Amino acid sequence: MKLYARPGWGSAIVEYQLAFHGLPFERVMVEDLFQSAAGREAVARVNPVGQIPTLLLEDGQVLTESAAITLWLADRTASDALVPGPGAPERAAFLRWLIFLVANIYPCFTYADDPARFVSVEEARKPFRAAVDAHEQRLWAMVEAAAAGPWFLGARLSAIDIYIAVMTKWRPGRAWFAANAPRLSAIATAVEAIPALRDAIAANHDPLTD
Repeated sequence: MKLYARPGWGSAIVEYQLAFHGLPFERVMVEDLFQSAAGREAVARVNPVGQIPTLLLEDGQVLTESAAITLWLADRTASDALVPGPGAPERAAFLRWLIFLVANIYPCFTYADDPARFVSVEEARKPFRAAVDAHEQRLWAMVEAAAAGPWFLGARLSAIDIYIAVMTKWRPGRAWFAANAPRLSAIATAVEAIPALRDAIAANHDPLTD
């Protein structure tokens, strides 16, 4: 498999899972997709949206969307270690909050990382980004309230914890989560202590999120 990736970006969510499952893959490093037309073109050759994560499977199929990849990896490994199985009591909550993260919170970064893609009036871009960031924080408050502890679903680890570990490094940043979402902050810290993820975490170090 080939994972189109950039350290600390959304591809880290998939890379952590690949590492957790012990699946071999080749990392195809891409340039900053906001700054590099060549980087966008390289990804667009396999994923027309030009986004990561993009996973190229051994048979040539292309798999995109982190939630789809998460579910596919559980099927591929026949493991419920990160995705509760159909009969698990946590299954409904897992599916709800997995999709909540990708359908509600993840788009906040899509819109606010580069407002110029969506807001043509330059003077409106800063207030647009501020409004999106404020909305994102309200959404995170909902996730914090739903976190059971010590992991998001309670006693068991899941892929949602991996999402939290990666996404809490993004705006508004780890300091904000420590102050405003202590359960999510604790989950992120616990994920980063998992030995199987050590190399993936190191490979995804992004000094901009320190």
